[in-house]
Amino acid sequence: MKVKEFAQSMGMKVLTGEDGGDKDITGIYACDLLSWVMSHACKGDGWITVHTHLNVAAVALLTEAACVIVPEGIAVEEATVKKAAEEGISILSSGLSSYEICYRAHRLIGENEA
Repeated sequence: MKVKEFAQSMGMKVLTGEDGGDKDITGIYACDLLSWVMSHACKGDGWITVHTHLNVAAVALLTEAACVIVPEGIAVEEATVKKAAEEGISILSSGLSSYEICYRAHRLIGENEA
């Protein structure tokens, strides 16, 4: 499933991602410890985090995340949005909790994988 299709199906707001919207999202990874994400997230994951600082773009690029998902309507820093856009990283915003995003995404991605 493409990031832009995922975002639409989940009712998420796309903050950046004109270039990254065509990436395939193959799983979900939820974690806020950046060093842990760097060593455990998989290429193609939609990464859920409450962090909104500039390092988020760097970690997403390093892990080859399909996108960054910011839950609970948390505002993302403008510098992060700008850097992510420059790097072709999609940042999605959702009013849902991390749990609810994981639950719905599992059902959505699982249905498309079958």
